[in-house]
Amino acid sequence: MLWLPHSEFTLYGLSLFAMFYGLDWVATVPPTVKLTSATFDRARSAMIFGWIFAGHQLGGAAAAYGAGLTRTVMLTYSPALYAAGMACLIAAVSIFLLPKPAASAAPMRPAAASA
Repeated sequence: MLWLPHSEFTLYGLSLFAMFYGLDWVATVPPTVKLTSATFDRARSAMIFGWIFAGHQLGGAAAAYGAGLTRTVMLTYSPALYAAGMACLIAAVSIFLLPKPAASAAPMRPAAASA
């Protein structure tokens, strides 16, 4: 996001951005699903992931509105792109500040097959 205003919006520059941004966006869904199912019981994990996805869409709608407002008022998307890039960096750094989960005392064993 921080690089996009400097891409000069050429076919090459936008294609390069779309490739890396698309890979980044797609690469986050499987780990989010896995973390959701590992954190919450499996019966509710799909519903909880749905709420996570809905929250993500609401945040995206707010960001799109803000970018449109920025474009209308300032005649450029650059401030919105810089704000989005900084929000991504803050989110990435904040992940490292979260406390590590405590290791469980007993290792998890698969359930025995019933006959």
